[in-house]
Amino acid sequence: MAGSTLSEKFLSTSRGRIVAALRRGPQSVDELATALGLSPNAIRSHLATLERDGLVQVSGTRRGAGAGKPANLYVVDPAAEAAFSRAYAPLLLALLDELDHRQSDAMTADALRRVGRRMAHRLGLPAPANRAEGIARSVAVLTALGGDVRHERHRGQDSIAGCGACPLGDAVAEHPGVCRAVEALLADVSGERIKSACEHGSRPRCRFEVAPAT
Repeated sequence: MAGSTLSEKFLSTSRGRIVAALRRGPQSVDELATALGLSPNAIRSHLATLERDGLVQVSGTRRGAGAGKPANLYVVDPAAEAAFSRAYAPLLLALLDELDHRQSDAMTADALRRVGRRMAHRLGLPAPANRAEGIARSVAVLTALGGDVRHERHRGQDSIAGCGACPLGDAVAEHPGVCRAVEALLADVSGERIKSACEHGSRPRCRFEVAPAT
């Protein structure tokens, strides 16, 4: 759940209200129960699910007025903060519009490939041991970015193909060249030659073909 924008529907649920409360600062189970009008046991159950989903985490303790055990304080997991933002897609689209306006198609394509290589560098992954590991790693990386992909092999052609979900669908629909960045990313993490054969249009679909082994 933390890998995509949180829906309004989720934010209106008890778990969504807990997350919203924690975005304002660390709180204990009892503090959340009082603020939201829920029982402490219900809060604990929801927090366990939110921890499992990577949305909240324990961050320190707070000692109450009595001599009892300090209470755990919960906060929103920093890695989940991006899920609350709706600014990333509009910002990316505006940036791509500006690139297209300022430079040639070839220059934009080169810039996007360099972006993909930078993304791969930031992952800091070691070189894969073999072709199979490289392809599996590409699938894992694209899945982690929000794609729904799998490794396909047909008549000797290996492909990393989408099952309907493109992690950059909004951007690709308007700027198909964005696939060049993903192409370069997968090439670097797999150690293989990768070529985009993605379907574009209103509902983009990923397909990255892996060059035959030499």
